[in-house]
Amino acid sequence: MADVVGQTLAALGVGHAFGVVGSGNFRVTNALRAGGVPFTTTRHEAGAATMADAYARMSGTVAVLSVHQGCGLTNAATGICEAAKSRTPLVVLAAEATGATSNFAMDQAGFAVAVGAVAERVHSGPSAVADTVRAWHTARDERRTVVLNLPLDVQGVAVDADPAAAPGSPPAPGAPAPSSVAELAALFSAASRPVIVAGRGARHAGHALRRLGEATGALLATSAVANGLFNGDPYALGISGGFASPTTARLISEADLIVGFGCALNMWTMRHGRLIGPDAKVAQVDVDGAALGLHRPVDLGVVGDSAATAEAVLAALGTGGPGYRTPEVADAIATRGRWNAEPVEDLSTQDRIDPRILSRELDKLLPAERIVSIDSGNFMGYPSAYLSVPDEHGFCFTQAFQSIGLGLSTAIGAALARPDRLPVLASGDGGFLMSIAELETAVRLGLPLLCLIYNDAAYGAEVHHFGPYADLSTVVFPDTDIAALAKGFGAEGLTVRRASDLAGIETWLASSPTRPLVVDAKITSDGGSWWLAEAFKGH
Repeated sequence: MADVVGQTLAALGVGHAFGVVGSGNFRVTNALRAGGVPFTTTRHEAGAATMADAYARMSGTVAVLSVHQGCGLTNAATGICEAAKSRTPLVVLAAEATGATSNFAMDQAGFAVAVGAVAERVHSGPSAVADTVRAWHTARDERRTVVLNLPLDVQGVAVDADPAAAPGSPPAPGAPAPSSVAELAALFSAASRPVIVAGRGARHAGHALRRLGEATGALLATSAVANGLFNGDPYALGISGGFASPTTARLISEADLIVGFGCALNMWTMRHGRLIGPDAKVAQVDVDGAALGLHRPVDLGVVGDSAATAEAVLAALGTGGPGYRTPEVADAIATRGRWNAEPVEDLSTQDRIDPRILSRELDKLLPAERIVSIDSGNFMGYPSAYLSVPDEHGFCFTQAFQSIGLGLSTAIGAALARPDRLPVLASGDGGFLMSIAELETAVRLGLPLLCLIYNDAAYGAEVHHFGPYADLSTVVFPDTDIAALAKGFGAEGLTVRRASDLAGIETWLASSPTRPLVVDAKITSDGGSWWLAEAFKGH
């Protein structure tokens, strides 16, 4: 049965598999590989889960995670929960102990439900193909993370079935109700300063939303996970929320209509509601009716696919005016729309660099065709706001569970999905050291991965949250030579204390690199980053 499961997933067309191989998942993993599915062996299941998540996000295909029974599955818990919260199409192949006395025995179905995934199981040899196809369709068509349990006592059963399975076409996008389309079109027609905010659920709808913005005079913004979707549009505001520049925040807060497409309009994207003016109307479009109004009241909720809804509203609209798209607004966006254009007081010292200066200079240095992956932590606003990306496939943001330590694996998964772009990791020292085992994976794969470590020798978020009068000895550490550690893993290492040290990155880029460069950037304290003050209001 294990062979048939692997062969069936290969025939269905999964993009890439990741995992740590043990006795329980040995055969199914080799069957995937024999079927032509690339497989990346990681150093820990936690890394494998996040690599699979990132690969699926950036490639648009279903990814696979393969783990051993029991502890192999629990080791991957945080990554699976992140993927589930993010509605990532992912199939987790989990061997399952069937004996009650086995050291590996646990309630794996209950575990899957607890972390927000869908629990499935291969029940028997004759049902193996159908069970596998069902799990794959749930992952692809419903954009869900599915844990497919493979009981050990069933894996060895001979199966007389054709593993080949036609994947079939995905279901048609959900069309909105005509009455909802009419109401949304009326809101756009009545608005003089509309803003469209696209989220994860609208990453496929960029073209339709650009056309809708042009027709209605709406400015275009995104949540963090959809960063880059409207890149190049003169009326694109970038990220809405805590990472927004002062100009972007002002323009959104002065809107008289905010429409979220596939966007939760949560506390992060709307700054706890402060980006919504007192008289502004709010509409929300989502394929999931339960998501409408979940984070804040809305004047109109529309159940429907973002692209299909945008196209339907376009068809229903009459002749519109310029809306928010005036020459003055275009000039404000062009000149001050990004943090890079904001004047800052350089806080750099002789031995530590201001993270804003670091990020701004790095943005100038790197090639435009890049894919930026962000870990979580006090530093994260800087690369998110200062490093430009070419499009929505150039930014990978695994933050739905708000765990630090996912960044390195995110960057590896994203790099494998888009080998045509320079992979860039932005991480704090805490998150990087938490996951550093996967640096060996990046070295083994020969990835030209630039790892930018914002090193403040602390868990900076807690330092700023609890303040200078608290006992911070549990969250402050001796300085670590991360560049030296990187060399021990076979990567290149560079210590940066001032802007001139960044020349070492230029040298690495010019060398057509085939291994990672880890940049240990010793940063100054910013007194608590601007976005962090927003974040802690939600704690």
